[in-house]
Amino acid sequence: MKLLVSFSRKRGFEPLIAKTVMETGVLINVERAYIESMSGEVLIDVPDSDASKVCNKLREYGANVEKLDESVSRDEKECIDCGECISICPQEVFSFDEDWSIQMDTDKCVLCGKCTTACPHGALKLLS
Repeated sequence: MKLLVSFSRKRGFEPLIAKTVMETGVLINVERAYIESMSGEVLIDVPDSDASKVCNKLREYGANVEKLDESVSRDEKECIDCGECISICPQEVFSFDEDWSIQMDTDKCVLCGKCTTACPHGALKLLS
């Protein structure tokens, strides 16, 4: 399960992810991170069975945690299957099927937003 974690460093500069891994024993995959001097946002992936445990521990440390069921949506009426999203996506979320229609594997998405910017018909939207 993907979790979007945002935090403020007003409470200190503790390593939230490392402490959470150590205390829960759950391996956390960091997929994207934007860290600034006083705040940050991290997209992590954890096993579904451990998501509640990780969420609770991160919230205990003062972080805001949002569970992401989906990452990007496609308006099939607007999509013309041009493939621009395929060419720009660094995570290979998009592909053509045997009929040359766009397919999506949203589990790979890291919410970079490049596809939404590149789509000439505005058929893609981030859901976070």
